[in-house]
Amino acid sequence: MNKNIETATLGGGCFWCTQAVFQELVGVEKVVSGYTGGNAPGHPTYKEVCSGLTGHAEVVQITFDANAISYQDILTIFMTTHDPTTLNRQGADVGTQYRSAIFYYNDNQKNIAETVLKELASYFDDPIVTEITEASIFYAAEDYHQNYYNNNTTQSYCNAVITPKLAKFRKLYASKLKS
Repeated sequence: MNKNIETATLGGGCFWCTQAVFQELVGVEKVVSGYTGGNAPGHPTYKEVCSGLTGHAEVVQITFDANAISYQDILTIFMTTHDPTTLNRQGADVGTQYRSAIFYYNDNQKNIAETVLKELASYFDDPIVTEITEASIFYAAEDYHQNYYNNNTTQSYCNAVITPKLAKFRKLYASKLKS
């Protein structure tokens, strides 16, 4: 079967959490942690993004085979594995760099994003604040941020935050996981 490779770029708080989720999905070829959505010149560093002054969000760029998993499925999983109702915050992580965001690459992705948010609105008690923004330059994060969870599963943040999130995700989306 021929592959139909597409890209999705999503900001759902800490990119370590988001990357760990999407790495486990059938059809996902690659997940890179990085930064986008800001206006600071040059390639930003983690420290600069954490300052909140760059305007960038922590994101993951997902390369996926649309013949194996749809963009709509990617977005539905994204929206149900983080809190899209808290503005510039995910848990203890606070700041515009932790905003909930979908960065689209074409009108079709934009339309799908708008549809998914509308369809999922009743799923949440509070209004969805996820921004839908045209994709701009994506900057890969430093090497130590890549594959962070898999390389640091015993680290306290991973145990306290990511492991429980993955357990919930695996239960909800068991049929979509790589074996």
